[in-house]
Amino acid sequence: MSTVWVLLQRELRSYFATPLAYIFIAVFLGLAGLFTFQLGMFYEARQASLGSFFAWHPWLYLFLVPAISMRLWAEERKSGTIELLFTLPVSRGQAVAGKFLAGWALLALALALTFPMVLTVEVLGNPDSGQIFAGYLGSVLMAGAYLAIGCCMSALTRNQVIAFVLSVVMCFLFMLAGFPAVLEFLAGGPGWLVQAVTALSFLSHFESIQRGVIELRDVVFFASMMLTWLLACAAILDWNRAR
Repeated sequence: MSTVWVLLQRELRSYFATPLAYIFIAVFLGLAGLFTFQLGMFYEARQASLGSFFAWHPWLYLFLVPAISMRLWAEERKSGTIELLFTLPVSRGQAVAGKFLAGWALLALALALTFPMVLTVEVLGNPDSGQIFAGYLGSVLMAGAYLAIGCCMSALTRNQVIAFVLSVVMCFLFMLAGFPAVLEFLAGGPGWLVQAVTALSFLSHFESIQRGVIELRDVVFFASMMLTWLLACAAILDWNRAR
């Protein structure tokens, strides 16, 4: 764990050594506010709830998280520093975990900086604190799942733009699985197929947590998604080195 911690600090410092982290945080906060107050009609709803705030997070993460993840391994492979990294006493798992946790920490920081939304809703009414906490928890878990997919896509290529596009497409497919139109299209098929597609939906699991019900199956889903894609990332790195 000490090695992972060192890698996490190294990667996190690299984010703030360039304008990337500051731009990402500023864009995330700006778009979150715009979507909540303008498109989500926060004030017009006249409800002491952050539902209109959390509802847009899947769409924000769809494009912003790949912007963070696309550089994780593609840049290392393009510059050749990945070879230097693996000459150090660092295992594949430690390197993947360190980079992933650094990106996840940046996402969590950006989300934490939205605390004025909580203060606003507290002033306007008497919100359900448990539901707000669940919404933030679900958002962090979903961001981690998006990031794990992005890590894996970044390991596939040396080109950051290709890594970005692959990440967006893959994340969108997991979002699409929860759309009512998709489920209606599959309704005529086998019941197990509909259940399988629903079980893979980011939206279904996130909306369940957002309602304030933290079920083990939803937490396990996001945790297993992160673990699966990170293991795939490590396997791809091993395969690239063996070629």
